[in-house]
Amino acid sequence: MGPAGGRGVRSGPLSQVDPADRKQLDRLLRQARVRPKKSFGQNFLVDPGLRDQVVAAAGIQAGDEVLEVGAGAGTLTVRLAGLSRRLVAVELDRGLARILRQMVPGAEVVEQDILTVDLAGMFPAGGEVVVGNIPYYLTGALMRKLLDEPPRPRRISLVVQREVADRWLGNGGWSLATVSVQAFTEPRIALELPAEAFEPRPRVGSALVVMEVRDRPAVGVPDMNGFLRFAEAVFQFRRKQLQGSLARVAGVPGAEAATRLAAAGIDPKRRPETLNLEEWTSVYAAFAS
Repeated sequence: MGPAGGRGVRSGPLSQVDPADRKQLDRLLRQARVRPKKSFGQNFLVDPGLRDQVVAAAGIQAGDEVLEVGAGAGTLTVRLAGLSRRLVAVELDRGLARILRQMVPGAEVVEQDILTVDLAGMFPAGGEVVVGNIPYYLTGALMRKLLDEPPRPRRISLVVQREVADRWLGNGGWSLATVSVQAFTEPRIALELPAEAFEPRPRVGSALVVMEVRDRPAVGVPDMNGFLRFAEAVFQFRRKQLQGSLARVAGVPGAEAATRLAAAGIDPKRRPETLNLEEWTSVYAAFAS
């Protein structure tokens, strides 16, 4: 295959290149004059066995629509192609997007920041499967974009830093991220990935988190955005006892906050990080009025 824009890979059809192979990835990036960008958090998965497990864990069916976030050099894309009815690969890096168009001609390659993509216009009925190997800095904003408003995906399957995975599952205590993710999904860690499985090698290990998106939020409140804003405000004082933190958030005396918590069946001396979803719902109902 000739060069793309005068700078393409000259070593044969890109469809035959496996970017999960370290040597092939290095040759691909070098010949296309593309280097991993630290500012984009680019760490490519270069263990073929783990790559295949990541793709399998997404549980893609022939009739699915798939959104790949941060497709990069196509490590996952080459395996995702052909599994579904439609594959949309979003990649911000212009050089990598050029490679993707040659490597996976059947994919819809969108050269854009995922946070600015009109997902409702792209998937108006929702129900897509989201797959990706995403950088740390993107996790919070991406989950809000995917989940805060309908239409929502059917499943989200993301490789993230292990710290992020633990936070989503509430391992070691709940956070706003735990509440936000578990209100909309049922998450589980499907696979652990060591740092040496990536190129460039990150400083920490990663995990694959598979999230089944709920048909309706697990929190039965009329205003989900209001509920999440409330939780965010309380978590600003996550190390403080609920009595004090809720008095500040709600603008009521500490004694009144304690009385409301007790009436909701919550010990006023507990801290925000110890509450589960059902308890957060009770606390919100006690202070939302």
